[in-house]
Parts: sequence; structure tokens; C-alpha cells
Amino acid sequence: MAVAGQEAPARGVFPDVKPRLFLDEDLHFGLAQALRKRGHDVVHAQEMERKGRSDREQLAYAAEQGRCLLSFNVKDFVILHNEYAVSRRNHWGIIVSKQVPVGEVMRKLLRFLTDHSRDSAKNRLIFLG
Repeated sequence: MAVAGQEAPARGVFPDVKPRLFLDEDLHFGLAQALRKRGHDVVHAQEMERKGRSDREQLAYAAEQGRCLLSFNVKDFVILHNEYAVSRRNHWGIIVSKQVPVGEVMRKLLRFLTDHSRDSAKNRLIFLG
């Protein structure tokens, strides 16, 4: 898993507070439920009644809620990450992935959650894959 502007940390380097996640509506709702069953703090756009909101609105919401955003919409969130960086606005991380089966996303996301802290994801663009 590559992080723009940062080398990947060694496994388990960040034992402190884990990232809190906000899943964009393009991810399967069951993923949020499965992650919660494993003890992770995860919400989905659907349950927060945020379906149909713009990517910009979703990122602003995730940032104000202290959540790292996960989306399959790579292109638009790369652009938004760059806009945030240029304007020196903070977010709690943006994770993007090409569209892959839910099991593969789950496996990669669990590895991410093991390897990263909330602070290590802050203002980072993370490519899950």
C-alpha cells in the first residue's frame, strides 16, 4: 500500500489510536458492518444519510468528523487531496482504490488499519492496493 509522500511503515509500528473511517457510497454497505464487527470505528455514507452528496461535501464531512475517507473514486479524490494540500486545509486521510471485490478491499483495509494510526493517515493520500 503506497502513501503519497511517505514510505510505508513497518507492520504494527503505530499501536496507538486507529483511524476512524468514512466509507463513500460507492463501497458496499456490508463492508462497514463487517469492519465494525471486528472492532473498528466505521460509518458508511448511506447510514449517515449522505448518499448523493458531492465528493467535496463528503470529504469536508469526513474531515470535520475526524474520519479517514475511503472511496473507489480515485481521480476525483486525488484532485481534492491536492486542493486541500495547496490550500493548507486538513483532512484525516483519503484512501482510494480501484474497484475490486469486497473481500479484497476488506483484506487490504484490515492491513491498513493494523499498520496505521489516526495521525499517520492525517493529510495523506493512500492508495489501497
